[in-house]
Amino acid sequence: MESKVSEGGLNVTLTIRLLMHGKEVGSIIGKKGETVKKMREESGARINISEGNCPERIVTITGPTDAIFKAFAMIAYKFEEDIINSMSNSTATSKPPVTLRLVVPASQCGSLIGKGGSKIKEIRESTGAQVQVAGDMLPNSTERAVTISGTPDAIIQCVKQICVVMLESPPKGATIPYRPKPASTPVIFAGGQAYTIQGQYAIPHPDQLTKLHQLAMQQTPFTPLGQTTPAFPGLDANPPASTHELTIPNDLIGCIIGRQGTKINEIRQMSGAQIKIANATEGSSERQITITGTPANISLAQYLINARLTSEVTGMGAL
Repeated sequence: MESKVSEGGLNVTLTIRLLMHGKEVGSIIGKKGETVKKMREESGARINISEGNCPERIVTITGPTDAIFKAFAMIAYKFEEDIINSMSNSTATSKPPVTLRLVVPASQCGSLIGKGGSKIKEIRESTGAQVQVAGDMLPNSTERAVTISGTPDAIIQCVKQICVVMLESPPKGATIPYRPKPASTPVIFAGGQAYTIQGQYAIPHPDQLTKLHQLAMQQTPFTPLGQTTPAFPGLDANPPASTHELTIPNDLIGCIIGRQGTKINEIRQMSGAQIKIANATEGSSERQITITGTPANISLAQYLINARLTSEVTGMGAL
């Protein structure tokens, strides 16, 4: 793909995905969808917002690059306006920067970072924006979040440079796009009250779930964690998360982690479980692995880890 960088920007069609919180999405949509309608008309870019009752939504912007830059400028200035409005009601004196989160295929992140971080450093220095590429992939996807923050002008310059990199280094292989999970998961029951997890906090859940849980507790004999016998079909769609621990010999841990964490990330994505590997302790020949998730996630993660170990031990090498 030839891409000429001219004053008018690159005239190539491009798609950029943004990850936003519900509140940010509301600001972009505006009353009766007026704001997003105006952005679409004035920028000429297609702006799609993912459906669903999720704490996070994906905003997809597609069009010729100059249309994308216009749409980005409008979003950045809208967010700045929101910051100014929220400051008029608070005592804060310094204005926080505007922050946008791009979702970029992991296969393009290397080009964005550059050798020894040279490219990302160049982008930071030439635009004045802060740019950070997440170390881990977003859940169940092969995409990473790239967070940009700064003044709207710095953000626009930064997005232009990121677009150039993305056009010069197209994604390799298939990309599994990140899809935000609905807000209803996960649910944790404690002391007869249902809680949902949002970020790092447990928030008491609406009454009907708690009542259902209390009813379920009266109906069912207590089952050990890891086995679930739903009191009602469908009630146990989100079994509570449990934790399982494994110990792995030090000399085999490498085959589970893989080069730069590729294998462990694959296992995390395929199983949907959280997997933490403890640091090596002095004098110990083993490492502790903690797997957290639903019983199904945990058993799948265990199976995948065992498959890696078996392949290593039997000398099959790469499974």
